[in-house]
Amino acid sequence: MAVYSIKDLEKLSGIKAHTLRVWEQRYDIIKPKRTKTNIRYYLDDDLKFILNIALLNKNGIKISKIADMSREEIAEKVAAISEINFEYGTQLDALTISMIEMDEYKFDRIISTNIQQLGFERTMLEIIYPFLDKLSVLWLTGSINPVQENFMSYLIRQKIVVAIDNESLVSRKEAKRFLIYLPEGEKQELSMLFMHYLLKSRGNHVAYIGQDITLADLKDACNLYKPDFIFTMITETFSKEPLQQYVDRLAKNFKECTVLLSGYQVVAQKVERSENIEILKSLDQTMSFLEQLQQTKQKVNSGK
Repeated sequence: MAVYSIKDLEKLSGIKAHTLRVWEQRYDIIKPKRTKTNIRYYLDDDLKFILNIALLNKNGIKISKIADMSREEIAEKVAAISEINFEYGTQLDALTISMIEMDEYKFDRIISTNIQQLGFERTMLEIIYPFLDKLSVLWLTGSINPVQENFMSYLIRQKIVVAIDNESLVSRKEAKRFLIYLPEGEKQELSMLFMHYLLKSRGNHVAYIGQDITLADLKDACNLYKPDFIFTMITETFSKEPLQQYVDRLAKNFKECTVLLSGYQVVAQKVERSENIEILKSLDQTMSFLEQLQQTKQKVNSGK
């Protein structure tokens, strides 16, 4: 069973520790446990309850009214608000609750409703990606454990895979061909799968060959697939060789196509690019590249 400090609750709920103490004293809304040295601590059920209370309070319900509600009434109200309020903060709070509770049904209801209202791409960009940013911060500060992170990552992965599968395969031979992969040691599969979706939804041929791919494997795939573009992300520090050396090898070995590079290490280490290397420094820049590619394709098609 996890144990949380009042600072952990502040990070997860967005409610200041001072406010939480006031709520405890004035409304007796939650009773923290105490160590032998009289330091407050909270358990999983306390955290879930505070997250629900915080969401209601942020949506305009006074704490005095929440204090008079039963836990069942609070849970029902939270579910209702999550489905009708598409305000950014509310959706992030609702997803955080589903993660802490490891509640797949709640997660599915939130994401499915957003997909119906916003479409899959906007749901990823406006809801899931900001949530993943929050998740990484919470994990680094120890406010959540790996089990909860893995639970959410798997559910998000399922949604992306379904979205990819729902996009029709491209039959046009003139469509651009993308080969996408993750090098050895890279773990950013969710981002790579989303890239797969973005490319496929824009009418490109896409082959994702997986994680822990060596340059020898990449050569074999290129010989078979004949891509126009290779795309990869590098966020972890390379241990086998310097990053610049790896990029230089990519440039030398795959001159027949354009190599697209993204990820934290590519930007942080200020990688020098060769003629056939293009660096996409952010998600926004990646989206701009895809938009330009789409516009070029439309001009070519209209000229035929």
